[in-house]
Amino acid sequence: MERILTRVMFAARWVMAPVYLGLTAGLLVLAYKFFIDLFELFSHVTHYSNEEIILHLLSLVDFVLIGGLLVMVIYSGYENFVSRLNIDGANDELSWIGKMDVESLKNKVFVSVVSISTIHLLGVFMESKSIPNDKIIMYISLHVCFVLTALLMQLLERLSKNR
Repeated sequence: MERILTRVMFAARWVMAPVYLGLTAGLLVLAYKFFIDLFELFSHVTHYSNEEIILHLLSLVDFVLIGGLLVMVIYSGYENFVSRLNIDGANDELSWIGKMDVESLKNKVFVSVVSISTIHLLGVFMESKSIPNDKIIMYISLHVCFVLTALLMQLLERLSKNR
């Protein structure tokens, strides 16, 4: 009975495979939206002010950072929780695949979230004339929470390694 239960529990990790496949589909949606926004930027570039161009570019940077975050979560999550990625003969294998543990992934996710929040906050500051002060304070508070959480996670990881 224990052997069967152990096998079922071990096989349960494959439930996550469709989840990672869904994130891959989300990455395709993100890429599609990125190119739609890029096309819009190019088609209206002569009508945009410098500030509007910078805001559009910041939005594109946001897409890139979120895409990178998704790639990290998809590959390392699949590798850590489902199965090793056996890529025979691949010359373009990512060097970090198989080397990123859950703690490293969490730290990279938090750094990515802080980076995305920073880019978003920069966009908020550029549009601050049209955004109410209470919303700006909310954005800043949220960003500070992200930064403090990332710092706390780093501290906890270092403390756990020193034990």
